Amino acid sequence: MKFPTGGKVREPKGMIRCNSGTDSKVWMKEEIYFAPFGVEIRFQFYPSCLPVELSTGIFLFQEEKQTMETLKFVLVCAAVFAGIILVAWLCEKRLTHDRKLFSSTHYISYTAVFASMAGVLMLIELPLFFAPSFYKLDISELPILICTFYLGPVAGVVAELVKVLVKLIIKGTTTAYVGDFANFVVGCSFVLPASIVYHAKPGKKSALVGMAVGTLIMTVFGSAFNAIYLLPKFAEMFGMPLDAIVGMGTQVNAAINSVSTLVLFAVVPFNLLKGVIVSALTFLLYKRISPILHKNDEKMLKRREKRASAADSSAKS
Repeated sequence: MKFPTGGKVREPKGMIRCNSGTDSKVWMKEEIYFAPFGVEIRFQFYPSCLPVELSTGIFLFQEEKQTMETLKFVLVCAAVFAGIILVAWLCEKRLTHDRKLFSSTHYISYTAVFASMAGVLMLIELPLFFAPSFYKLDISELPILICTFYLGPVAGVVAELVKVLVKLIIKGTTTAYVGDFANFVVGCSFVLPASIVYHAKPGKKSALVGMAVGTLIMTVFGSAFNAIYLLPKFAEMFGMPLDAIVGMGTQVNAAINSVSTLVLFAVVPFNLLKGVIVSALTFLLYKRISPILHKNDEKMLKRREKRASAADSSAKS
């Protein structure tokens, strides 16, 4: 910036002028924030006025803090997955009475096929007129529901995880992995209850009841999870204020002016709509796919019985 000869330059208010040793004067201001023991501490510093060693140390501190936050997020993801898979295993062991003794190859291959289909479907996202742009509808739970009705709750949870990994490999993440973590957890809150209800007493009626229960749980849990954890974590990982995320909702719906109204007017109808659409499609498709799957099971069981009887005969002889 050039000033007329004889003009007077005023120092910016609240800033410190630092002589960098060159012909120019530089004003710079930065802010450091940390919260030991839950107490927020903020202070301003002027890196152009600090020794190089101290300025470098401050920036290294900021990078270390970001690394620690990322590590904590990864540990939370791992703990949540372990907890969900444990619940699925206990429910499958205690409540499901109709599971066939699938071979490990059969179990893994079918889980992988359904999970891969779900991962591809996850790439097809539809924006919604009543929600901010980062809420997009997909029907990736459709193959997962068919998988969990066929193989059991554990297969459904594993397929949910593999689905997200397939999507990350193909497309990567645009939400600092928070949206991908949300898709897995909220998807499990839909798939797992539906699978437990169905396998406790298999049948058309229990499938409908299970999907209705899953939709209800997904709506309630998903909305609370967004308000308490996901939205604040999303803001933290992107380094933006939570009000900015609420503001994105306000642009879509003027009634959205807080986190609670964002959840009420965007997240709740989003989860309800997804649950209803996926449930309807699953009900229509599973009736046609189920006979094919069970026919293959009968063939597999007959081959297994023949092998077992042949082994018994050879042992007696």
